Amino acid sequence: MSNVRPIRNETDYDAALARVDYIMSTAVNDELRDELDVLSTLIEVYEDEHYPIDLPSPVEAIQFRMEQSNLSQADLVPYIGSRAKVSEVLSGKRTLTLKMIRALNTHLGIPAEVLIGDGNVADLQKPTREVQWDRFPIRELLKRGWLETNKQVAKSAEDLMAGLLQQAGGMQAVPQALYRKNDSTRQNASMDPYALQAWCLYVLAEARKQTLPATYSEGAIDQDFLRFLATLSRLSDGPKRAVEALAQKGIAVVYARHLPKTYLDGAAMRTKEQVPVIGLSLRFDRLDNFWFCLLHEIVHVWRHLKDEHDFFIDDLKLDPSDHSEDWSVEEEADLLAQEALIPSKKWSDADLLSRATPSRVMAFAQSVNVHPAIVAGRVRRETGNYRLLSQFVGTNEVRQHFEETS
Repeated sequence: MSNVRPIRNETDYDAALARVDYIMSTAVNDELRDELDVLSTLIEVYEDEHYPIDLPSPVEAIQFRMEQSNLSQADLVPYIGSRAKVSEVLSGKRTLTLKMIRALNTHLGIPAEVLIGDGNVADLQKPTREVQWDRFPIRELLKRGWLETNKQVAKSAEDLMAGLLQQAGGMQAVPQALYRKNDSTRQNASMDPYALQAWCLYVLAEARKQTLPATYSEGAIDQDFLRFLATLSRLSDGPKRAVEALAQKGIAVVYARHLPKTYLDGAAMRTKEQVPVIGLSLRFDRLDNFWFCLLHEIVHVWRHLKDEHDFFIDDLKLDPSDHSEDWSVEEEADLLAQEALIPSKKWSDADLLSRATPSRVMAFAQSVNVHPAIVAGRVRRETGNYRLLSQFVGTNEVRQHFEETS
């Protein structure tokens, strides 16, 4: 194990994150696995202290207990009163009564202080005076230069965020989908909505600065176009060319490093002017991860970015099949991206999982006209063995093609 040090400040924190990123993208032995466990614990302790998350809302707490205990809405009737009342409570149209709170606390074990609500979880769709501006990661945003400020004039968190909000299109730029669990989000349960809000606002602001050569229209994307993008992976500047090809379709792509407590790989959204935007965090700087994430988000733009689902946040480490909710859109995005990268018939015929030698991986990648990283990544994912073929996945070969504006 390397010399693991305590995390005392932002410099130590950044170094620990970089080390974890490196370990996650390399062949992990027992020594590195121990180091990863220790670093993860240190990072979690530091984030809990410096980036705390408030209690969930009452509705979020009820939904979590329903998922945890495999309960249906009908199972809540004895505690809330009727199917109609259950539906209204879960949709946010009806507040909990004291009788409901006592019943849910007694029979489902949901803490009373969560059900009562302490007003700490602000809804960013409400008037701006109700937003808890100091919950945004202001220090980190300033450090990255994502906020405009005059160092000679002290400003409040609200004043600092005002410029970014305006550039992104206003307070309504990011819908309420970020603050509730539904089928348009693929979010880690530990996600901080304020940090995620800030990341999305920055992505939207940067997208609105771009001048695209075309306007997006329905039908601009299809499976053939996805397959074309997959073949670009063979090129040394493939990621850059893919972004250019998307711009020709009227789709903006923005790279922005993930903020602490965001746990995301990518997002699909629209600007105020209805321009489709794909945001990429590139938290794992690997070619296999990049190409799958990019095509996954493109599928969201193509198939799912509608009025009822106008925002998609994706932590691709989460498997849709592990969730009881309707994640059909996520499953479809996974399947269509996977099919574009490696046609299922050819994958099945190759039977690489039985003997994934370097020579077979190289030969198969050439036969399907994609970078070997894509083949190696799928072998590693489907076998669950991330020590395999680490020399092929293109570690540290993506971010070099992208530049953050700050």
